[in-house]
Amino acid sequence: MQETTYLSTTKLAEKFGMQTKDLFAHLAMLGLISQNEGVWDLTDAGKGKGGIVKESKQHGPYIAWPSNVDLNLTIHEALITATAIGKHFDLSAIKANYILSELGWIKKSIKGWALTTQGAKLGGVQDEDKTSGIPFVRWPESIVTTKALLESMGHITGKAPEKKIEEVEKASEEIGFREKFEAKHRTADGHFVRSKAEQLIDNWLYMAEIVHAYERKLPIEEDVYSDFYIPTGKVYLEFWGLENDPKYLARKKQKIEIYSKYGFNLIELSDKEVQNLDDHLPRLLLKYGVQAY
Repeated sequence: MQETTYLSTTKLAEKFGMQTKDLFAHLAMLGLISQNEGVWDLTDAGKGKGGIVKESKQHGPYIAWPSNVDLNLTIHEALITATAIGKHFDLSAIKANYILSELGWIKKSIKGWALTTQGAKLGGVQDEDKTSGIPFVRWPESIVTTKALLESMGHITGKAPEKKIEEVEKASEEIGFREKFEAKHRTADGHFVRSKAEQLIDNWLYMAEIVHAYERKLPIEEDVYSDFYIPTGKVYLEFWGLENDPKYLARKKQKIEIYSKYGFNLIELSDKEVQNLDDHLPRLLLKYGVQAY
């Protein structure tokens, strides 16, 4: 039986005549690797493709692939920067980066922008300016057709795309729930929310001077809306009520699975915790770098 030959990602890129960073981007786009704080990790899907982690005495652990691995490189894309993304939507690179940050795909570093785990899953690649060393992120060209980005760009520019019939039908359950519980409780900052508990949460965030959005759509293909979104820590907040309603519990389970699937930061609050937010929210928010007081 012939022994399998393994190549490092760098050597594999040479074999395919690619830049190493472009191959890393392609592997991330396929879900075979993911980036965590600047370090590439092999995913379960990557292991399924035959990827392994080997050890180098000089450089430490690295990911290696069977020399005959099929990576479907016919769909490989060039990578673009925020400048090109902004130009596509008639916005500045600065504005494009802020929108990408609001979506949770990048985060502000001391200087420049750092890729998040969610951004890496979309094929983003961390890079830096060769002269200044300032970090920035490059993206697959197809990022400009991503549903979440199109919706955010539409909201910013006032040109939100119309939903297709099948998208409306798919979102009917979520919309039905939101219509059933009318947003009639006015908060201190002018939001209209759907329950007294949400009113207490919104008022608490406002008085703590924490910027937040109400019913922010998650930046994913599925039509799912969070109760609150705090962009500073890229953290979503959900209040769970109606614990005796089977339909509500099923919806709760589905939403939690989606938060877990995409690796979003999530804070969950119950009725008991809402009655004493001062004891709970500062501690929970601090885990995501959001300081309340």
